Amino acid sequence: MRDGFDDDGPSPRHRRGPIAVAAVIGVLAVSALTMASCGDRGLQFWRRDAGTAANACPRPAAFTGAEFNAQETSLRALRRAAFRGDFFAQMELGSRYAALRATDKNIEDPIESSVWLAMALANDEGYAPINRVDRGGFGAWRPLSRYDDCRAWERHNVYQRLDRQLGQMTRTEQEAVRDRVIYILSTQDAKGFRALARLHDSLYGPFGEPEDNREGRDAWGRDRYDGGRDRDPQSLHAATSLFQRNDVDAYLYNYLAVQTGDVGAYVLLKDFEHSSPGRGRYAAFVEAKARQWVPPFEFYPNTAPASGVPFSDESRPRGDAYEYALSRMSELPFVHVGRALRYLGVTDTVATRPEALSNHQIESLEAMLGRPMESRLSALERVRAIQLAAVNGSSEAQLVLAVMYAEGIGVPPDYARAFHWFDEAARQGSPEAKFAMSTYFALGVSGVADQDKATAVAVRIDSALAGFGPSASRLQAVLAQVSRSQRR
Repeated sequence: MRDGFDDDGPSPRHRRGPIAVAAVIGVLAVSALTMASCGDRGLQFWRRDAGTAANACPRPAAFTGAEFNAQETSLRALRRAAFRGDFFAQMELGSRYAALRATDKNIEDPIESSVWLAMALANDEGYAPINRVDRGGFGAWRPLSRYDDCRAWERHNVYQRLDRQLGQMTRTEQEAVRDRVIYILSTQDAKGFRALARLHDSLYGPFGEPEDNREGRDAWGRDRYDGGRDRDPQSLHAATSLFQRNDVDAYLYNYLAVQTGDVGAYVLLKDFEHSSPGRGRYAAFVEAKARQWVPPFEFYPNTAPASGVPFSDESRPRGDAYEYALSRMSELPFVHVGRALRYLGVTDTVATRPEALSNHQIESLEAMLGRPMESRLSALERVRAIQLAAVNGSSEAQLVLAVMYAEGIGVPPDYARAFHWFDEAARQGSPEAKFAMSTYFALGVSGVADQDKATAVAVRIDSALAGFGPSASRLQAVLAQVSRSQRR
């Protein structure tokens, strides 16, 4: 920051001439027709003692009332936009769940509020400059848009609010916030994994912004351009410690970004490897760890505050691989979905075909999932029913979900997640899952389960003793062979 302006480093892609600048201003003007004004401050940066109205960025006009249905509709719209990376939708959700308005008291949820405040801070839409001009001299890049100023003010406030909220939470609640942020970003493919890499990289600010970003420096409680002198002696400890700096995790998320096929991620991974001495030595370890990595959730937690307004199921699969997997759900006997629905209490009996379900039963499941009431069981909702039963402890659903991941039915093939759910089912005594686990250990799936013949035999015997037919017949064959060898 110099002379009161944001001084993040210049970016060549923002060096635009008068025509481009006019175009950007025109676009902003059109989008602001239904919005409140940023305030006529010229190029003056926000003042800490100024009012909210003068500093805040424009917001979409309010489009809902306080009624329950309108509130739920509003939340769904905001969450869809927030999952797509809308900076202002993320901030607005942070405010809604914090119940800053009296009409939002019924949906107050500090954990969910903190999740979206953290997402806003990690969102580069909040700090990437709109446009800049070089006015000459070192560090003389100045913003041409007041939008840069008001976003900086917004992020400053978000840092303060997030720190207060996290400071009032237990460690378990803070971990819930972190896990949800990791899950949301993991659904955004390469861009999300790159953001996670920055969140764990010590060469960036607390939430992945450039290390010289004003708001990030203030959050740390020091100004690195001021010789390390304290700018604000009260650093925001709770906010800045949500994601611990860790070279291995930073490397891991960069590696996962590359696995999505993103070319830019590959370049960034190479930059990461050469950015600090010794980082490259983690390559083999990180590659093995990446094969075992699974997101914290199957889909976004469907918990809801006391109001009963559920979190929407925004984690809808995207891309050809997901669509192809969903198209194969017809290959899965519907009885497995029916058993999951009975386990969840949606039905009293096991439905063996979709037509056996009433509209009320389908709507009950959709309400659990936070999905719109359509009275029609979609392929995705069949997948979610099995996932929901699995995460709530059904060993049968866990086994089915493991097979789905192994075969690419309903969900893209993922051996790490298949192994995870086989393991969960085996822990509950499923003989079929134990047999599958023995196969994993017998064959050895690189990075997921190392080849271990002794463990494979032990697990297979355990499966046979539990009464699983294929395993029992296999064991009988082995014992017969051993018996013949002894007779000879």
